[in-house]
Amino acid sequence: MGKIYTAMGLMSGTSLDGVDVSIIESDGKREYLPIIDRYFEYDKELIQKISKIRDKISNSLELQVNFDEINDLEREITLFHAKAVKETIEISKLGIDLIGFHGQTIFHKPEKKISKQLGDGRLLSQLTKKKVIYNFRQNDLKNGGQGAPLTPIFHNAVANKINKKFNLKFPINILNIGGIANFTSTVNWEDSLAENEIYAYDIGPGNCLIDSWIKKSSKKKYDEKGLIARSGKTDQLILNQALENFNIDLKYEKSLDVKDFDIFFIKGLSLENGAATITDFTAKLISDGMKNSPTINQEFTNKWLVCGGGRKNKFLIEKIRNNFEQLDIDLIDKYEIDGDFIESQAFAYLAIRSLEGMAISFPNTTRCKKSVTGGVLVENF
Repeated sequence: MGKIYTAMGLMSGTSLDGVDVSIIESDGKREYLPIIDRYFEYDKELIQKISKIRDKISNSLELQVNFDEINDLEREITLFHAKAVKETIEISKLGIDLIGFHGQTIFHKPEKKISKQLGDGRLLSQLTKKKVIYNFRQNDLKNGGQGAPLTPIFHNAVANKINKKFNLKFPINILNIGGIANFTSTVNWEDSLAENEIYAYDIGPGNCLIDSWIKKSSKKKYDEKGLIARSGKTDQLILNQALENFNIDLKYEKSLDVKDFDIFFIKGLSLENGAATITDFTAKLISDGMKNSPTINQEFTNKWLVCGGGRKNKFLIEKIRNNFEQLDIDLIDKYEIDGDFIESQAFAYLAIRSLEGMAISFPNTTRCKKSVTGGVLVENF
């Protein structure tokens, strides 16, 4: 066991709803202990600003054209994070060794080696008087990776922690349903080649299409528990056409962005029927991705643990289950892990690995040419 750090992780996802803050104690390897998790919601004005700039950026040139607006927004987002950091430290009364700062993604184009997260690490370090590690994706992109998903190495630590306490047996798969859905096939730490045998990829939309439809067609932000979709009826003709016409080449080798998907095909449907149809569409793509898992067709039962906001959509989870005759799917919360804060805890863990020079992405997780560390360390105080 190496040095145990007290690290904070900050995560703001593609749903644009706010910032998750977590503090963990970990050596960046096998040991980790969650200490505190908190959520800070963006106000409506900030959400609108982020949505507006994200919608404007469709190529690298537009990053330059909108430089001043992006700069101003980055400062505002960083100030928001700094306030969340200070409040959390105040409540926890803990000494924080370092902060893992993901930032707010507004553009992700791995084939161009660009992934833009708004968040000024130098300013955050100055305001919080803490070491900050940010810009986690760039080194992976430089080494031929997709820049995502970065959480698999932490998913593996989570799976091993659960296995140790509940004796679930491997293989344990972790399905994360955020704005985008991704999954990790984890391995036992006792395997000497464990890190290189963790397998992960983005598998399709998570909440992004459902949330987009609900926001566009009602005054709600999301479909709570999937109740709106449950009250509607799937338009089978539209669903079949959408699946047939789906034009993203899902070979599960590329990371995905919310801009890769669109809700145009349910235009004209009622709120409820549109929600039902888009939920079925999402569930089918997630299920197809799960079926590509290297463990799915093996004789032994493999466990699937679901985390992220999408796990709360009971209708979506039912639809995913319906795509399999027999599959052991549970919410990760059943095993004393808070499924809302996996990613914020992950960036605390990744920050420790970055500080120690350990790899955070691997050929079988991001498709990089070799296992590489990542992140930029700043001490601006």
